[in-house]
Amino acid sequence: MKFLDQVKIYVKAGNGGDGSPSFRREKFIEFGGPDGGDGGKGGSVILRAEQNLNTLIDYRYQQHHKAQRGENGSGQNCTGKGGEDLILKVPLGTQVFEEDNKTLIYDFTKINEEFVAANGGKGGLGNTRFKSSTNRAPRKYTKGTVGEEFVIWLQLKTIADIGIIGLPNAGKSSLLAAVTNANPKIANYQFTTLNPNLGVATYDNKEITLADIPGLIEGAHEGMGLGTQFLKHIERCKSLLHLIDITNEDLIESYNKVKKELQNYSSELIKKKELVVLNKIDLIDEDVVKKKIEDFSKNRKCEVLTLSTLKKNSVSKIKSKLISYAS
Repeated sequence: MKFLDQVKIYVKAGNGGDGSPSFRREKFIEFGGPDGGDGGKGGSVILRAEQNLNTLIDYRYQQHHKAQRGENGSGQNCTGKGGEDLILKVPLGTQVFEEDNKTLIYDFTKINEEFVAANGGKGGLGNTRFKSSTNRAPRKYTKGTVGEEFVIWLQLKTIADIGIIGLPNAGKSSLLAAVTNANPKIANYQFTTLNPNLGVATYDNKEITLADIPGLIEGAHEGMGLGTQFLKHIERCKSLLHLIDITNEDLIESYNKVKKELQNYSSELIKKKELVVLNKIDLIDEDVVKKKIEDFSKNRKCEVLTLSTLKKNSVSKIKSKLISYAS
C-alpha cells in the first residue's frame, strides 16, 4: 500500500429534511386539523481513528465526501427519517487542520476516537408545531437547515514508542525487521526506506512500537533528501534510537549531522531520551570496535550500545533495553 501522510478533502453534511404542511383527512371528519411531521436530521460527517491504518492514500482518490440528507416529514405526524452519518476512517495519529493547513482543529491520539467534522442540518418543523388556540389550521412549516460543509486538511504523524533515526544506509530497516515482525524493504543503498515503517517488538510480555524513519541527510530540515516530510513523525515518539554505522570513518561527525538536523527542525526533539546504537559490528575486528566505542563515548552523556542484526543475543539485548526507553 502506498504511503501518504497529507491530503486535502471536502466534507459536506446532509441537509435537514423539510417539515410537512399536511392536514388530517378522514371520512366524516370535516376539519381534521394539522398533522404534518417534522423533517429528519441530516447525517453528519464523522472522522474515526482506526488502529490498522497507516496511510491517508484512500483520500487522494476520493476527496469529496457527503453525508445523507434527512427525509421530509409527512402526514399523520410522521417524522422524516434521519440521514445516515458518514464515517471516514483515518489512521491513529491523524491531525485535522482548517483550510489554511495551519490551524489545528483536532488530534487523534486514541483508537476509535471520533470527531464530527461537519454537523448535519436540523430537520424542519411540521405545521402541527404551529397549532394554537387562535390558529387551529396553520399552514406554516419550516424547511430543514443546511448541513455544514468544510475544506479540511488531514496530516498523519506516526505514533510510536521509539523512533529509529540515523543517516541513510545505517541499517535502520534491518534493525526493525530483526526486533519486530515488520517486513520493511531492505537494500544496500541510500533512501531504501521512503516512508515510515512501523513494527511491534515483544519482550518479557511487554510490547513496544517502533518507527523506522527514512534516513536523514544534512539540510533535511530545509527539505534536502526526503526533507521535513518525515521529521514530523519523530515528534510523537517517547524516545529515539540513534543508529550509526560503526564502519563510518568519523562516528562523531555522523552523530552530529543527525542531531543538528533535529535541532534545526525542533528544539524539542533533542530533549527526548536517546539510545545510541553502533551497528554492523560484525564487519570489523573486535579490537577496532572497542577503540571506536571508547573514542565515541568520551564526553557523551547518552547510553551507547553495539549491535549486529545477525546475532540473536545482540538483538535481544537491544530489545530489553528498548523496553525501559519506552516507559
